[in-house]
Amino acid sequence: MKLVRFAISNTVSYGVLEKNKVICLPALAERLNQSFPSTIELLITKGLNETNIESLIQRASQADLEKATFTKAGLNLLAPLVRPPKIICLGLNYRDHAAEQGIDPPNEPVIFMKPRTAIIGPEENIVKPSFVKQLDYEAELAIVIGKKTKQASICDAESSIFGYTILNDVSARDIQFKDIQWTKGKSLDTFAPTGPCITTARQIGKVGNLRIQTWVNKELRQSSITRNMVFNVSEIIHHLSRFMTLEPCDIIGTGTPAGVGFAIKPVPKFLKEGDMIEIEIEGIGTLRNKVAEENNPALGSDGD
Repeated sequence: MKLVRFAISNTVSYGVLEKNKVICLPALAERLNQSFPSTIELLITKGLNETNIESLIQRASQADLEKATFTKAGLNLLAPLVRPPKIICLGLNYRDHAAEQGIDPPNEPVIFMKPRTAIIGPEENIVKPSFVKQLDYEAELAIVIGKKTKQASICDAESSIFGYTILNDVSARDIQFKDIQWTKGKSLDTFAPTGPCITTARQIGKVGNLRIQTWVNKELRQSSITRNMVFNVSEIIHHLSRFMTLEPCDIIGTGTPAGVGFAIKPVPKFLKEGDMIEIEIEGIGTLRNKVAEENNPALGSDGD
C-alpha cells in the first residue's frame, strides 16, 4: 500500500495511491460517518496500518469510493511527512560509496541529523543559497518508524517500521567538509526532499535487494542495490535505538551509494540552477526536484 499526502483546491489531505488514482481516506471516512485520523502523522502515531485502511475501504460502496477518489494528475503531491520528530541520517553506509572515496566502511553506523525545516516534497525546488558553491545530491532509502522503539534487538527491529520513502540528502559539500560535524552543510532549508509516497512495510516486503538510482538532467549518476549497505535496516534500528528513543514518524536515511557529484573523477559535478534530480527506488517510485538559486526560487519544475 502506498500512502500520499496531497493538495487539491486549497485543501491538504492524504490517501491511498492506486495506479493513477488516490482514494482520500478522510473524505471516505466522512462519507461513512466513521472516525479516522486526519493526517498521515496521526495515522502512524495511533498505530493504525493497512488492515485498518483496508477495512474502511471495504465498508464503502462503489458510489462512496468514486466520490472520495481523485485522479493523480489533478493533485499536487506533497512531502508525506512534514513534522517528523527526528530526521536521522547515516553516512558511508554503502560499500561502493566508501570505496569511491578510498576509505574503509565504518565499524559502527555514522550518524548525523537534519532538521524537519529542510523538508520539501516532490516537484518542489531545492533552493541553492548564493554562498553554497558545491551543492550535491544523495539518493537514500528512508525508513519511517511506526512505533516507539528503545533497545530493539536486530530480530525485532523490523516490527518498528511503518514503511519506506525516498530521501534526497542534499548537501553543501563546501560547508560539510569544512566542519568536523556534517549537520550544518546538510540542514539548509529545502535540503531534505522526500516522497513521493510512503510504501508500507508489508507492501514492499524485504528491502535488502532494491534498485536505487539517480539521474541528473537524464544522466544516470547513481545506480546500486540496497544489498550494498554496510548496515541493513534491522541493524540500523538496533544501533540507533540503543542511543536514542525512536518515535512514530521518525525518518531514518540509510545512506547513499556511489556516484555522488563530489566524487566524480576527474572533475566533480556539482548541482547548478535548473538541474533536475530524479531519484528512483524500486517499490516506492520517483522523487523529482529542480535546483533554483536563492534569488530565483520561483523557477518552475519544467524550466520555464
